[in-house]
Amino acid sequence: MPLDIEMLTVGQIGENCFLFRPQGGDRLLVIDPGEEPERILAAVEATGATVEAILLTHCHFDHIGAVTPVARATGAPVYCPEIEVPVLADIMAFVPWEGFGPYESYEADEVVRGGETLELAGMEIEVVFTPGHSPGHVTYAVKGEPAIFSGDVLFQGSVGRVDLPGGDGPTLLASIGKLMDAYPEETIVHPGHMGLTTLGAERATNPFLGSLAR
Repeated sequence: MPLDIEMLTVGQIGENCFLFRPQGGDRLLVIDPGEEPERILAAVEATGATVEAILLTHCHFDHIGAVTPVARATGAPVYCPEIEVPVLADIMAFVPWEGFGPYESYEADEVVRGGETLELAGMEIEVVFTPGHSPGHVTYAVKGEPAIFSGDVLFQGSVGRVDLPGGDGPTLLASIGKLMDAYPEETIVHPGHMGLTTLGAERATNPFLGSLAR
């Protein structure tokens, strides 16, 4: 079941929002609608598909700023990491810098903790608890396909920052190790910032992952 995956880089911080579905499918999922809701909704409309759900990896403002307008326009339920539901419900209270927003808060429709398998848009989506960048962070993996959506856990040549509230470096490295143990090296990482990579490439070359190299 090949996937149609579209990456939209939005907002001042260059956050990656993803639209994905089985190839040619009439239902799709949105991951981390961070900014520019009009652009995200135009991309959805261009697919001709219906949004079945909005999945959040974590609730830093650059990943959730467009949740409310996208949810309102599509009627799709929002899946939020359980620990970070209060952040989504009061976004502006957690924005650490001036000049961003205002963003409209949202009461999560569904919560995820890690360990679940979601059946959405004709796909099985595994939810993996990957804290470290933020306390409740999760990664979404498409069962049977070499694709994970890793939010701000792992990047091309880098890792998520751990200097924001709730961040923790050893926890982050443990989360990355868990992903590398669970999924094949050719798995494509669709990150929250920067370009696509693979788990194998990062294990081999990422300077932050020396302890995880084989």
